[in-house]
Amino acid sequence: MARGNFGERLKRERELREVTLEEITSATRIGPRFLEALENENWEKLPGGVFNRGFVRSIARYLGLDEEALLGEYDMAHGAHIPPPEKTPGQRIPSPSPWFSAGIVLGALLLLAAIVFAIIYGWKRFGARHSAQQIPAASVPNIPQSTPAVLPASAETPATTAPAAGKAISSPLELLVSSSAATHLLVLADGRVAFYDEVHGGENHHFTASEEFEVTASDSGAVLLELNGLAMPPLGVPGSSGTIKLSHDDLRQASSGNSQR
Repeated sequence: MARGNFGERLKRERELREVTLEEITSATRIGPRFLEALENENWEKLPGGVFNRGFVRSIARYLGLDEEALLGEYDMAHGAHIPPPEKTPGQRIPSPSPWFSAGIVLGALLLLAAIVFAIIYGWKRFGARHSAQQIPAASVPNIPQSTPAVLPASAETPATTAPAAGKAISSPLELLVSSSAATHLLVLADGRVAFYDEVHGGENHHFTASEEFEVTASDSGAVLLELNGLAMPPLGVPGSSGTIKLSHDDLRQASSGNSQR
């Protein structure tokens, strides 16, 4: 795709619907400088990576466009901007060391031994179960069955009324994001963009969802997450981008872990 086609189409679709950049910013939480960079294809002014694709997906959803088709056009336009890596003349692929080959052989032998052990163990279990089924029924002593006592009507245990299916109401999810350093942050609440911009050290942001959060940061070590007051695991390795999904299951797991301690 030639330079300018993607940005021109994005701008044309927005203007055909008579939508301003401020309206898109208000609905998607995407900064206006990022929207202008996409329409002008100024890739160097965008955070890059998953953030750019998230921008395109949110804009397509708001304008009523096909998200996957618009993402494909973005990939073609952005991919044409990235120059191919230069080949270093005379660079040769190093041959694998003997230790590497020996490790592969050893791993294959261990795997084969594990398979043989599993087959032998399964055959023994099958033989033991088959032998138990061959025991004649006459050798099993007859155990008299006791007549169940009839309880009076006043002593009957009342039946527990089970809650109707679909009546369980889950409490809302409250997410606190604390940043210790500058990073790009993306927060999806129930599949919708709740926040999409750069945060700085010392900032705290609160979000609410009914079912699920999805948090992405360009620096996993720069943010701390608390779900309904319980600390959540880090997004990934510090210094690299990471993504985590949080729901009521994570809240129950965290509560269970605290009670066991």
